[in-house]
Amino acid sequence: MELLAVASVVGREVARLTAGEGGEALFQINLFQVIIAAANAFLFLVIIWVFAFKPVAAMLATRRERIEQGLKDAEQARHDRESAEQERLATLAEARREANDILARAQKVAQETRDADIAATREELERMRDRAAAEIDAEKHRAIADLRAEVADLALAAAGKVVGESMTGDRQRRLVEEFLRETASSDARN
Repeated sequence: MELLAVASVVGREVARLTAGEGGEALFQINLFQVIIAAANAFLFLVIIWVFAFKPVAAMLATRRERIEQGLKDAEQARHDRESAEQERLATLAEARREANDILARAQKVAQETRDADIAATREELERMRDRAAAEIDAEKHRAIADLRAEVADLALAAAGKVVGESMTGDRQRRLVEEFLRETASSDARN
């Protein structure tokens, strides 16, 4: 209500000032000056728009774009970090699996090598045993042959003493060897 009262008082004062003394208007509106003032105001707004508002708007738009790009980059970085973490875990799991595979293969190769070495050692021992048995058998046969020859020589010498002549002929030697063979075969049969 008070605002309406103030407005009516101001309106009366404006009307009194325009009426003035002598009926002449103290307050007069010049249309040309109004148009020039409007044109000046419009030109001022255009200049302000071109030199102030437009660069500020462009700067704000650029800043908004940089902020949006920064947010997108941050989101992408977060996504990349999560992907890198998942990739790191997958790579780590793959490396562990490969390490286990390599370890298993190494253990398998070691076991196969050990088995092959054991088999080769057994074969070598078997060959050495067979060779030793053959050498022992050959030495036994040689010793028996030497013993037979010595026995034959002794038998010939004894027969020579009994008969009174030397018995060195091939026939006598053959007879003694046949006798020794017969006794050896009869001993083997018993």
